[in-house]
This record gives sequence, C-alpha cells and structure tokens, in this order.
Amino acid sequence: QVQLVESGGGLVQAGDSLRLSCTASGRSYAMGWFRQAPGKEREAVAAIIWDSGLTIDLESGRGRFTISRDKDRNTLYLQMNSLKPEDTAVYYCAARNRHGNFYSQREYNYWGQGTQVTVSS
Repeated sequence: QVQLVESGGGLVQAGDSLRLSCTASGRSYAMGWFRQAPGKEREAVAAIIWDSGLTIDLESGRGRFTISRDKDRNTLYLQMNSLKPEDTAVYYCAARNRHGNFYSQREYNYWGQGTQVTVSS
C-alpha cells in the first residue's frame, strides 16, 4: 500500500505560479497528476515514469505545467505557471504499478486526498 499526501494548493491570482507536492510512502512504476473542477469529470494533467524520469504531458497540462520528481525525497511535483481561472480545481496525485494508458484513472492503484487550487481573475 502506498500512501500519497499532496500539499501546496491555495488561492492565487491569474498569471501567478504555484508548485504542488505529493509525498509518497513507497515506490511505484509511475505517478501522475489529475484535477477535477467543480461540476466536471476528473482529467489527467501529467505523468512521470519514476525511475527514468520520462514525463508524459497529458492534455490539460500541456504548455504551462511541468511534472517532476525527487527520487531521494520520494516526492512528486507539479509546477504550474501562468495560472488561469479555469485551472481552479482539486488536484490529485496518483501512483500506478505498471505501464499503460496514462489517461486512464482506473489504471492508477493509489490516490491522494487532493489539494484545492483556486485561481481568481
């Protein structure tokens, strides 16, 4: 069992930057970030293969968001730049034990509790 704890969310203004962190209690094949805005389905943001550091930019994260990890700290990060009000959502980190479809939430084995990001205009 891997426990994931997110942090770093908060209230920011449009154009600001924010870095989310997710500390894992164990190792996994890959980790990712998802987000869920009010009234919308959860969507994939980005993923990273832990050992190699290969990043997979998924649809909602392209261009402004960067995923990274610190292997020594067992921590996943999401650097978010030029934030927009439409980025307002609960952001979740997730971990998976195998390769596959990184968009598919069902393929992730462990989930954090989420951290709220609110971007004001």
